[in-house]
Amino acid sequence: MGRVTARRPVVRVGHGAVTSRPDTLAVEEPLEVRVGGRAFAVTMRTPGNDVELAHGFLVGEGVVRRADDVLAARYCAGTDDTGANTYNVLDVALAPHVPPPSASLERTTYTTSSCGVCGKASLEAVRVATPYDIAADPVRVDAAVLAGLPDELRRAQQAFDRTGGVHAAGLFTPDGRLLCAREDVGRHNAVDKVVGWALLQGRLPLQGHVLQVSGRASFELAQKAALAGIPVLSAVSAPSSLAVDLAEEVGMTLAGFVRGGTFNVYSGAQRIVAPDNAEPLPAR
Repeated sequence: MGRVTARRPVVRVGHGAVTSRPDTLAVEEPLEVRVGGRAFAVTMRTPGNDVELAHGFLVGEGVVRRADDVLAARYCAGTDDTGANTYNVLDVALAPHVPPPSASLERTTYTTSSCGVCGKASLEAVRVATPYDIAADPVRVDAAVLAGLPDELRRAQQAFDRTGGVHAAGLFTPDGRLLCAREDVGRHNAVDKVVGWALLQGRLPLQGHVLQVSGRASFELAQKAALAGIPVLSAVSAPSSLAVDLAEEVGMTLAGFVRGGTFNVYSGAQRIVAPDNAEPLPAR
């Protein structure tokens, strides 16, 4: 399988000195996802957990909902200059009861590590409706638990410790127990890997769970969370306006700037249990 990290020489400059040394970088390579032998999308990702990534990606596209929607996911033959398999092409075979993805969902360009919706064939295909009633999810999360999730996720980021160059996503229970953490150069890929893990574990929809991400909360991350049935999305950095709009539309709790013991709640504040002696959070 592909490597998660790679070593490259660097010249370090600072404090009046110049030194040469090796540095550890996060690996970024393309993964072509095929559905039934037909090219569907190419995403730039960190190798590892590719089967989870493909499953989660198809959940986020509204193609599959359950583990039995997929018959198999296999690497296709693809070699580098030495003749070794690159493990950069994965073909997903859908079950007979699952209709193939429509042409409007196909990506006309590759998806970079910073873009989760690039290359959609139509504007209508960008917004995919969730099949779950997220607004009805009664889960409640203590404010102190939510504030501590970034630190819990950070402790699970092994690739970040070595490279400083990957995003992370973590799936938590309402009491702050980490169920699954995944890293990738693409924030959307990290989320897809977590959702793919949950799908393969038969956990979808993810009612009563919290998704913590290491960066900002963009529209595509909010949509991926919604399509997995996740009621609470928490981000270390800022949300986008469209992410907030989507969260309000589907009834998702969206928290941003979750760091240093504080956070902002942009949608669904009624799910957050306020600290002792504090006023209850107003519904939004």
